[in-house]
Amino acid sequence: MATGKHVPVLVAEVIDLAAGASRIVDATVGLGGHLAVLQQSHRSSLGIDRDPEALTAARKALPDRVRLVHGAFGDAGVLEEIRQFQPDFVLLDLGVSSLQVDTDERGFSFRRGTLLDMRMGGTGPGAADWLNRATVDELTRAFREFADERAARRLAREIVKRRTARPLATADDLVKAIRAVRGPRAGPSDFARIFQAVRIVVNDEIEQLQSALPALRDALSSEGILAVISYHSGEDRVVKHSFREWARACVCEPHVPLCACRGKPLGTIITAKPVRPTATEVGANPRARSARLRAFRVV
Repeated sequence: MATGKHVPVLVAEVIDLAAGASRIVDATVGLGGHLAVLQQSHRSSLGIDRDPEALTAARKALPDRVRLVHGAFGDAGVLEEIRQFQPDFVLLDLGVSSLQVDTDERGFSFRRGTLLDMRMGGTGPGAADWLNRATVDELTRAFREFADERAARRLAREIVKRRTARPLATADDLVKAIRAVRGPRAGPSDFARIFQAVRIVVNDEIEQLQSALPALRDALSSEGILAVISYHSGEDRVVKHSFREWARACVCEPHVPLCACRGKPLGTIITAKPVRPTATEVGANPRARSARLRAFRVV
């Protein structure tokens, strides 16, 4: 899971990337950690988050001159706000914040008795709703793609069997289903993977990222930078493939005899490999251990 946003990850690297920027957007502002550092030396800043509780906390941590907007970075209205802002640096720090994970009422953790919720924005169907209505195939796909779970179909069938007797309502219900499939030795790392997969589905995180990245790229002014910190292999894969495709001069299919596409790259990849937190940073902030930073500069 992502780090708590009050202890932002890869701060030095983000500061370096934003060094020449004058109009910055933190599209996942969380508790304001990154933006609190970045806005100190920049003239204009915009912070966005889909979690109203996070925005309330960020407002207390940031100066009044920082404009905050409620909404998911993939929402059409939010993307239009970003486009009109004309940024030259956009940051996405994906995943969940400590505010969400550490507040039992939000239902992101597998602590005993926690309700299955996991909604980042607090509206729409929650985790329990999805787990109790999804088909075996839908459950299997989520556990396989977003949790790398080898027993994905067995777990899906176990959940469907259990919910016919009593709907899943708490973290305990899902933990028991996982242990029924993986055995009594199943532990926190297993629970974390499965719970993360459920959270990703409930919040449409991969789909939102896929659709938003091109719009965020196009909102940047010339030489602007898009930086993305991901915490899940699926998120990082989307970012990596997007940046590689944008950096290519030709994206025509191999069988096309003459180039009929844009014929030029849309920019350059700044990070040849993902930047990872140092051992010192992980030691101070264990939730940062899976963080990967990638950056792209538009032409």
